[in-house]
Parts: sequence; structure tokens; C-alpha cells
Amino acid sequence: MSLRKAYLLIFIILLVDQVSKLYVKTNFVLGEEVEVFRWFKILFIENEGMAWGTKIPGEYGKLFLTLFRLCAVGGIGYWLWDVTERKKSSNFLIVSIALIFAGAVGNIIDSVFYGVIFDGSQGQLSTLFAEQPYGKWFHGQVVDMFYFPFWHGTLPEWLPVWGGKDFTFFNAIFNVADMAISTGVGILIFFNKKAFHQTAS
Repeated sequence: MSLRKAYLLIFIILLVDQVSKLYVKTNFVLGEEVEVFRWFKILFIENEGMAWGTKIPGEYGKLFLTLFRLCAVGGIGYWLWDVTERKKSSNFLIVSIALIFAGAVGNIIDSVFYGVIFDGSQGQLSTLFAEQPYGKWFHGQVVDMFYFPFWHGTLPEWLPVWGGKDFTFFNAIFNVADMAISTGVGILIFFNKKAFHQTAS
């Protein structure tokens, strides 16, 4: 796979990711939910940008996270160039890196820009290029919306630790960028031998 094709894949993922986020951000109030199927919902939430809504504590936690991601994306971008232009690696590896890169950039866009181009979504529809944005540079919230609660109920009492507790499977809420990252990592895990197989120059 050429670097040009990898760039095209990245562009398509970023386009779909940002269009979906912009639509949800400007058409949903924070916490609003639309049921597509019983097991699939569009649920608008925002988070600091880490998995499962985890936050880095402290005044500069969000800034540190965003700067770290920018550095990581630089490294991933170099890795993508290296495996396509110098090492001529397998398509499995190139596609997985491109997916991870696109997903990381997609969420970085939210973190860097959304705080200064949108106003808040609490109890109102957000406005793009708002006169009074909700945050500042590098402090934007990442938009998530895909929710797949395949099963919800109370677990049997005999189960250790979780017995008798309310439980939802699968309770993560994510976006297109997250899906791209997860798919890229999945390729590296499940197709490890093919991904790191060196093709002939």
C-alpha cells in the first residue's frame, strides 16, 4: 500500500469522524439520546479524551493530555512514513497504523479546537463559531455518540463481586475516531505475524 493511499484512508476517516461529531454537537443537547434499535443508540456525551472518560487530575491535566497526544501523533506519522516509504511493509501494518493515526488526529481536533469554536451543550444546542465559546485552546471536550447496550439487567446473586448488581453490556460510548484506533490495534493483535511480515523490496 502506498503512502498516498494511506493518506486517502486517513482523510476519509477524519471526514466521517468530524462530520458525525459536528452533526451531533449542533443537533443534540448534551445527554440527549435517540434509539436507532433496542441495542443501538445515539447518545451525546463529551469527555476529556481518554478511554472510559478517565481524566488526568490537576489544572494542567487536560493540556498535558493534548500535548502528549500531539507528540504521539508525530511519532505515529513518522512510523507510517517509515513502513511505507523505507521498509515497504505489509498492507496489514500500513492500514493499522493509518487507522490509529486517523483516530488519534480525529480526537485531537476536538481537544485543540472545539473549546474555542463551540459554545456549551448543556441544556441547549451548541453553536459552531460561537461568540462565547465554552473553553480555550487545547481544552476542548471530545464528542462521543455511539452506544451499544446489547444487554441490560441485574446479574445473578451467585456471581462473585458483581452478583445482584445492575449491569450493562456493552456500556462504552465512542466515536468514529475511537473505532478507527480500536480497529487498528485489533489488526496488530490478531494479524500480528502478517502485519510485521517484511515484504520484498
